[in-house]
Amino acid sequence: MAVIDFGGVKETVVTRKEFPLAKARAMLKKEVVAVIGYGVQGPAQSLNMKDNGINVIIGQAKEYKKDWDRAVRDGWVPGKTLFPIEEAVQRGTIIQMLVSDAAQRKIWPTVKKFLKPGDALYFSHGFSIVYKEQTGVIPPKNVDVIMVAPKGSGTSVRRNFLSGAGINSSFAVFQDATGCAADRCMAVGIAIGSGYLFPTTFKNEVYSDLTGERGVLMGALAGIMQAQYDVLRRNGHSPSEAFNETSEELTQSLIRLVDENGMDWMYSNCSVTAQHGALKWRPIFRSANLPVFEKLYKSVKTGQETREVLRDCSGKDYQKFLSKKLGEIHDSEMWRTGAAVRALRPREKAKAISAGTKGIGGRGQN
Repeated sequence: MAVIDFGGVKETVVTRKEFPLAKARAMLKKEVVAVIGYGVQGPAQSLNMKDNGINVIIGQAKEYKKDWDRAVRDGWVPGKTLFPIEEAVQRGTIIQMLVSDAAQRKIWPTVKKFLKPGDALYFSHGFSIVYKEQTGVIPPKNVDVIMVAPKGSGTSVRRNFLSGAGINSSFAVFQDATGCAADRCMAVGIAIGSGYLFPTTFKNEVYSDLTGERGVLMGALAGIMQAQYDVLRRNGHSPSEAFNETSEELTQSLIRLVDENGMDWMYSNCSVTAQHGALKWRPIFRSANLPVFEKLYKSVKTGQETREVLRDCSGKDYQKFLSKKLGEIHDSEMWRTGAAVRALRPREKAKAISAGTKGIGGRGQN
């Protein structure tokens, strides 16, 4: 492992240099990786491993016709590389649990029934294991329990793989029954296309992930953007101006500067007026939001967030609820304006984005 200095704190990470793809292939030569679920992460991880020469099969319930048909379109062959869940578990030696967190609780009795001594049970999220009192997912002692959690959606995992960039992932071993759990874990991590792997625990991964996606990555971002847009509109600014100053400049310019060299570099490449105002208001926003994040983290740590997920997401009306909520966002003035703004982007760029999306979507991405 390489030792990297992260802001003054040294951590160990696994890079492709320490664990090259050739080593991963050798480690997985006798393994059959059974990817259970062809929804969000399943297509990306399975296709990446397949392209990397790993022996992969898919386990997907036939009654979920949309996902089954998509697997077929992506080249998985029923009876050869595409099977019902119970048969895939029987055939596999590394069982990747990539159905949704709520669905893992439902299929666990089937998966557990067909696990074999020496198998590896693989997760991409610590949810089911950490909150076992709620999920009932308690693995037998004779299997490895490992995790590789890509820091991105299935779309990003596949897109970054195809571009050669890779995506960083965390990894953890919860149970080492074979003595080879860590090597199996790292091998799969490299095989799915990780640029580098950083160690964590199941508990730390799920606490940070649930906080992040409810916070800065999705929930807080959407909420703050909507608040700024609403204030601008109420003060007489046009929809296009409000959207451009809230979202378009962020996503098309500023966040890319942050990605390249950090927040301070982005500040240094903006106007003096922007720098001064941002430096003034940054601590104000931090102070205002810190109590909210403390409340959020407590809700994650106590299991409140997961109780709500398991209660709501497994309900028969959840898809109807989800469609309604996403429709409210889609149909809001802010995001209808966003669609109009995106349509005005240079045609060459729009074509490139469309072509890239089509290529990835054709390989089974969400």
